[in-house]
Amino acid sequence: MYKTDQPPFVNGVCEIETAMSPPRLLHQLQDIETSLGRVKTVANGPRTIDLDILTYEDRIVDIPWLQIPHPRITEREFVLRPLCDIVPHSFLPPPNTLLDFSSQLAVLPFNPDPLSPQTPLTRAVRPSNTPDTTLSDSPPKPIITSTLPTRKTHLMAILNLTPDSFSSDGLHTPTFSPSALLPTLRSLLTHSVTILDIGGESTRPHATPLSPSDELARVLPTIQYIRSLPEFNPLLLCIDTYHASVARACIAAGADIVNDISAGQLDPDMLPTVAELGCTYIMMHMRGTPETMNTLATYPAGVIEGIATELTARVQEAMAAGIRRWRLILDPGIGFAKTGDQNLEVLRKLPELRDREGLKGLPWCVGVSRKAFVGKVTGAAEMGERVWGTAGAVAASVQGGADVVRVHDWGEMGKVVRMADAVWRV
Repeated sequence: MYKTDQPPFVNGVCEIETAMSPPRLLHQLQDIETSLGRVKTVANGPRTIDLDILTYEDRIVDIPWLQIPHPRITEREFVLRPLCDIVPHSFLPPPNTLLDFSSQLAVLPFNPDPLSPQTPLTRAVRPSNTPDTTLSDSPPKPIITSTLPTRKTHLMAILNLTPDSFSSDGLHTPTFSPSALLPTLRSLLTHSVTILDIGGESTRPHATPLSPSDELARVLPTIQYIRSLPEFNPLLLCIDTYHASVARACIAAGADIVNDISAGQLDPDMLPTVAELGCTYIMMHMRGTPETMNTLATYPAGVIEGIATELTARVQEAMAAGIRRWRLILDPGIGFAKTGDQNLEVLRKLPELRDREGLKGLPWCVGVSRKAFVGKVTGAAEMGERVWGTAGAVAASVQGGADVVRVHDWGEMGKVVRMADAVWRV
């Protein structure tokens, strides 16, 4: 029996290595529970923390105060779902069920209150029972609940502090001052923007790389300025960089998220740095560099298979480096090492990517704003004429399951997202 009238809670599963015996490990876990203030009042009811041993290799333990495997694994959706994130095809040791964990999850009775993975967008983790909210005794902090059908789509606004942005909206000039951004920042809050993505290096096709020091000189003063103004505390800041040193300095200055077009491929220090920082990490699919990516758009098995295979490898590398799975957001990399037709196929088949084993349950950020394929389809050569085409692509992104859409025209795209959410997020 379970106590259903209780506050929401977060449940997770982790795989560990230990030399402790099962009884000694249990005592260690109980000591941790006590140190964190656990006071058990009701069986299977609310508690500050509850640490259980689910399995221990293929051993079976049956003593009065410890049973392994845990006797209720197969009936608990909140246990099976996180288990399936890491070991979907593992089995309980004989003589237990012949079904793997993924199959066990599939045969559970229908749950009218679906569970979802949670991806916090700030560095503080708080439980929630509804999309994008936290406990009532703390200020709201956005959380992505990537499989809840009623979740909202988050708006990520683009701030290019570059002189050579592909969209011609770069703000970097010799006389630029962060204080000039004040009207823009207030507009972001007015239009319910969740995240401001700040970039100091253009990653348009054939762009020349920028040194980390030059990139940091462009972005750091703006992050420091925004974080000096309390009225913009609700705005999450994302640093768009593939340099680990830039990511570290910007997170220290108050940024919340790292957005890396290379998913850790262009700087070997990026993955361990993000793991140490403990922040949320957007991993985009790309091949090569911005200078070479347009020559690398051949996918023998198809673009969806290519993206899925390569991003799955990136996710595994990130987790091996110590980045928690619940800190990862994926980006299919529209416009990066893809042709116009491939970009359209990605939008069309985004649900397939979301459902791929190894990627299932992870949230997705999609960036289609003002890109060349939009101009080609709509006949809009000028960047400023691509708003309507971008609107269609943003709506398609929401329909396909995007959790975050990255846009230049946040006022117009905010209305598109609200309409798309009203149609599909129900």
